Amino acid sequence: MRKSALSILLALACWAVLTPYSGSPARGRSKAECVVLLHGIGRSPRSLGRLESGLSERGYRVFNLDYPSTKFPIEYLAEEVLHPQVERLRKECPGKVHFVTHSMGGIVVRYYLQHHDLAELGRVVMLSPPNGGSELADLLNRSILFKWFMAPAGRQLGTDEEGLPRRLGAANFEVGIIAGNKSYNPINSLILEGPDDGTVTVESTKLPGMKDWIVIGCSHRSIIRSQEVISQVIHFLRSGSFRHGR
Repeated sequence: MRKSALSILLALACWAVLTPYSGSPARGRSKAECVVLLHGIGRSPRSLGRLESGLSERGYRVFNLDYPSTKFPIEYLAEEVLHPQVERLRKECPGKVHFVTHSMGGIVVRYYLQHHDLAELGRVVMLSPPNGGSELADLLNRSILFKWFMAPAGRQLGTDEEGLPRRLGAANFEVGIIAGNKSYNPINSLILEGPDDGTVTVESTKLPGMKDWIVIGCSHRSIIRSQEVISQVIHFLRSGSFRHGR
């Protein structure tokens, strides 16, 4: 009798160990659904820490990538830095892979997606991206002194047809864009034409082919810490649209 009971207990224990876990993570999101975060120029993954936490709390697997944004051109950052990291994480993410970017990180992802087919690609959300180029980059590029100190990638962000953002063309992926319209930098805002976030104009964030676009009262720096923005990011990743009129 004891041997029979012991055999049953051992069988149950083995079943529990060998049976794959099928429970749902937080709020019903798939563990295989991943989000790649890409910070802006001169920033670090720490700048996206609040966004990383917000996404993790909702069940996403978050990869907050670091890259040397001030040392190399955008093409190099996309091909030699971002691409190998995405290839590695794809092995850990059999499901969809989303991207959420800040500022120039959006241009790096645009270049990457233009040159690589990602079968697992989900949705992309860009926060304050200079998709139409930056007037500040135009000004600094005209100054030999400032041009010398600008990062190689920063020199590529001009607004003319030679600037990399315009040469990349329309989006051929599902992207939502969040622009900020609050500036705490009056000097930059004198240079920028129209509403801006202190670094990028609202108009410049737009991208032909984008699926949705929304303006929120944030500056270029605060947009990555705003709870409203984080909520909108999650809403777009889930539904493919932002919440408007609320």
